[in-house]
Amino acid sequence: MKKIGLLSDTHSYLDDAVFKHFENCDEVWHAGDFGSLEAVEKLEAFKPFRGVYGNIDDKTIQLRCPEHLRFECEGVDVWMTHIGGYPGRYSSLVKSEITKNPPKLFICGHSHILKVQYDQKLQLLHLNPGAAGKHGWHKVRTLMRFDLNNGKIENLEIIELNVR
Repeated sequence: MKKIGLLSDTHSYLDDAVFKHFENCDEVWHAGDFGSLEAVEKLEAFKPFRGVYGNIDDKTIQLRCPEHLRFECEGVDVWMTHIGGYPGRYSSLVKSEITKNPPKLFICGHSHILKVQYDQKLQLLHLNPGAAGKHGWHKVRTLMRFDLNNGKIENLEIIELNVR
């Protein structure tokens, strides 16, 4: 079993509360729009880390993090990207591949809208952790925590940080 801390859209702002909420996590995942290389480096130094670049991230971040990241963790096929859309409205960047070969867990950021939605048609769980940073139109900064355990996604928690 692995406990995962998930965040997105930090836009160069990493609240100390992120580290407190993720202190018992085995890995930290970031779904893009870091905003600064410093944010990437702080997360890499904190825990085993996986991340994808977002549309605001510069070449230095793009060289460190891919646009799409597909991997298996604890028996769960995971696909993480920044701009992915959501069930019924997937981005053209992923639609063909996700339809042909859906993962069990599809993670994206970009919208700043926290979303947990099961796609019945593709039999996958879609997660968007919302935005952890202060830049954007969202009112509450959010994170997620969950467990991956023997092919299952369990104990999903939504964490609200202070208002932005």
